[in-house]
Amino acid sequence: MIVFDYVFGVLALAVLAIIINAIKILREYERGVIFQLGRFWKVKGPGLIIVIPVIQQMERVDLRVIVMDVPTQDVISKDNVSVKVNAVVYFRVIDPEKAIIQVERYLEAISQLAQTTLRSVLGQHELDDMLSERDALNHDIQAILDRQTDAWGIKVANVEIKHVDLDESMIRAIAAQAEAERQRRAKVIHATGEKQAAHELVEAAKTLADEPNAIQLRYLQTLTEIAGDKSSTIVFPLDLVEKVFNRS
Repeated sequence: MIVFDYVFGVLALAVLAIIINAIKILREYERGVIFQLGRFWKVKGPGLIIVIPVIQQMERVDLRVIVMDVPTQDVISKDNVSVKVNAVVYFRVIDPEKAIIQVERYLEAISQLAQTTLRSVLGQHELDDMLSERDALNHDIQAILDRQTDAWGIKVANVEIKHVDLDESMIRAIAAQAEAERQRRAKVIHATGEKQAAHELVEAAKTLADEPNAIQLRYLQTLTEIAGDKSSTIVFPLDLVEKVFNRS
């Protein structure tokens, strides 16, 4: 009788352990991919589900948006400039079955794919594009990743290039180029001003040549401006006064 009670107790504990182990609780953002005898059966969740031990196995899949940092990549731009670029990828699982069955370790697969795509896309553009057309490059990389991960049940929502870093020698070279460009523009502006001033002088000379009295009147105006003070006395040459009045 004692032996029977002992065996019954052991069996009861074993059954209880099996039942407890069979009960799974999936959160709202989780799904369970169920395999039965090694073959895909169905996707379950969220909530409480039963997984029969030995016969069935379950793989948990998180449906929330995952933020993945892409490690810094060495990229050679189209104009042969070496830069270091890193980015961040936002994606989520939309088909748990494909994410488990179609690819092994989808997180690692997306990381590797993002690195190679980043190098490939940026390598087709010049440095100026990387710095000024970042939104367009983000869109191009996102479209490529989304298209290639569709078979894995993954939706790539967004890609952001975080940093484009140059070495010190390249930074100095770009700064020197920018300074040279500023000097060139300053010289162009100065030359344009000189050209306009010369044109105005030519026009003034033509006007004075056509109107001889104009230079004499300008001379009188200049003398008046020099005198300034009302107490000053200005002596005009007689021949100049006669010419002005005779012309009048």
